[in-house]
Amino acid sequence: MISHSFVLQPERRGYWLVVNRQRLYWPAEQTELWLTTAGELARMFGEPEQSGDLGQLNGQPVFYWVVNDQRDDEHNWQSPRALLAFGDGIFQLAARAVQVALFIQTHRYCGQCGSAMHLVSWELAALCSRCGHRCYPRIAPCVLIAVVKDDQLLLARSTRHKTGFFSILAGFVESAETLEQAAVREVKEEVGIDITDLQYVGSQPWPFPHSLMTGFIARYQSGDIKCQPNEIEEAYWFDVANLPEIPPVQTLSGQMIAQVVNTLSK
Repeated sequence: MISHSFVLQPERRGYWLVVNRQRLYWPAEQTELWLTTAGELARMFGEPEQSGDLGQLNGQPVFYWVVNDQRDDEHNWQSPRALLAFGDGIFQLAARAVQVALFIQTHRYCGQCGSAMHLVSWELAALCSRCGHRCYPRIAPCVLIAVVKDDQLLLARSTRHKTGFFSILAGFVESAETLEQAAVREVKEEVGIDITDLQYVGSQPWPFPHSLMTGFIARYQSGDIKCQPNEIEEAYWFDVANLPEIPPVQTLSGQMIAQVVNTLSK
């Protein structure tokens, strides 16, 4: 369980993740989490808007420290995605810190009666003392689908990606949908084809700002590619030996593509 309230003692030592506006303090020369004291952070950043416990790493406690003022050293603040290169352990802690900070920032007031809310001490939740409304961090599940047809993999370029960069299909789960239903629907909507034989691969937290990516590999069933306007710019069947620019293997989509390539190359 994550604790989000403690007495902030200057000598409190551990790994600290400093969050500001969905970014993390991570200078270019930094290669691991910052092991220091709360007092040192206070001298550098001022008192935090909120701080708390994120867990453990290598036997040391890990904390978050939230500041929301405008910073002058913009080059020292990185998106959590930049921390993928330092391993799953650091990335997951960074993702958690950013998502906790967002939850705190967006739940200052009750969405039911408008009164001020406060964090409860035994779990990550915001509670309204006036009407009793309780809120938990939002998590938006998203499906990733790698579609295979014979020895080819379907890759698409969304309107948000640069020319030449392709990835597997993705979309958010809608209300009352299973993950599998969302996968089938998203593929049909985005490229107009039907799929079958879905196999679950894995998941990855994705703090942009509060997603949980879930991956499936599926087989092509029928239909021709027809790109969804305003969503998919282009989509093609690619031979696994001749793929375009794709996501890095630190991402779940990159890992799924690598798995498909490995399977089809045997």
